[in-house]
Amino acid sequence: MTEEQVTAAEFEQADWRVVDGGASAWYDAPSLSVGAALLARIAALTGGGGLPEVDLRASGVRVRIGRPSADLTGADVELASEVSAAARELGLAADPAALQIMRLVIDAADTPSVKAFWQTTLAYEPVGADGLRDPLRRDPAVSFRGLDEPRPLRNRIHVDVGRDPAAVDAVKAALGQEAFGAYELTLADDEGNEADLVPGGELSNETTDWLANFGGMTFYPTTSAEQAVSLATAVARLADDGGVPVLVDVRPDGVTIDSGKDQWEDDEGAPRPAFVDLAAGIQKAAGELGLSADPTRLRFVQLGFDAVDVPAVRAFWTALLGYEHDPRPFLTDILDPRRLNPVLFFQQLDPADKPRHHQRNRLHLELAVPQDQARSRVDVALSTGGRLISRTPNHYRLADPDGNEVAIV
Repeated sequence: MTEEQVTAAEFEQADWRVVDGGASAWYDAPSLSVGAALLARIAALTGGGGLPEVDLRASGVRVRIGRPSADLTGADVELASEVSAAARELGLAADPAALQIMRLVIDAADTPSVKAFWQTTLAYEPVGADGLRDPLRRDPAVSFRGLDEPRPLRNRIHVDVGRDPAAVDAVKAALGQEAFGAYELTLADDEGNEADLVPGGELSNETTDWLANFGGMTFYPTTSAEQAVSLATAVARLADDGGVPVLVDVRPDGVTIDSGKDQWEDDEGAPRPAFVDLAAGIQKAAGELGLSADPTRLRFVQLGFDAVDVPAVRAFWTALLGYEHDPRPFLTDILDPRRLNPVLFFQQLDPADKPRHHQRNRLHLELAVPQDQARSRVDVALSTGGRLISRTPNHYRLADPDGNEVAIV
């Protein structure tokens, strides 16, 4: 380790934790505009270049410094300290317990083939020898591990992926597959791991920059921190004034604006007029900044669980993740109250399908949390019907009441 590199233990401050290799902080905030004010302060601290990743929410703002697999440096520590000072000046308090990052792990006998399928389907970039990552770091990363035993039956966990229609067609052509399943949306890798690939649609005639893809979303590439801050500030003001909360994710190369799953539509599945008005206002503001949308960068990912005991499995994951139930009675969705991690939903598995119920999935989740939060997460999981399978000092492997596994790291 060079003099410029620091350990995770050396980095951790009152506001900050090392999670998934990078340093993160969450600050509660009363509005998007207050979060945008912190973003502007961060841009000033970085001199207009090299913005860290900032996620604005109506309830707060998450800041991430550094990248997984990259060493944290003394400069990272200094920036984190300066961000903390700026947050305090704005009256914002940190909540380290809010920090978590979900990842997907796939056990594969033929890793290159399985990895190629998922890289194509998700439009992810390779990272390291055995991983894939969302280039915008919004959706969960995927890693691959050797399969230790044959598991030929369908997983009880599958992935829903929403992309723009042209991308969906391109994926099918690249894979040489025709979609199957009840809705003719399902694709599968060579070992049977499934993804439902869903094409998005137009939001409205007035919002051509936007894609209706589980949520209403758009992405604007930017060429400078000034552009990104100007757009995020305008979006925050419009959303706060209209009373329509949105997700604003700022990255070094662009800004994603997203309603969150189903938040753009009414009870009949039609676009809500208030959201369409907001989307049109954001599109106008982006145009005035000289920005053009790029729908090919947009993606939505959620995870579906087939379970014999849906209420028990749903209760386990809700407690472990600190999620909330979707209030609509006809859905089993659970969601991150801060909309930083993917939605999970649950479907009934036939109790008579015992072989599939008892087969260990080829797919499981990893949950990266701050080191000082890991034990409490394990305790919550065990109190809601979970089972501890194994542990090391930095790794707990648990199973939910139906045997679906999660590693807390």
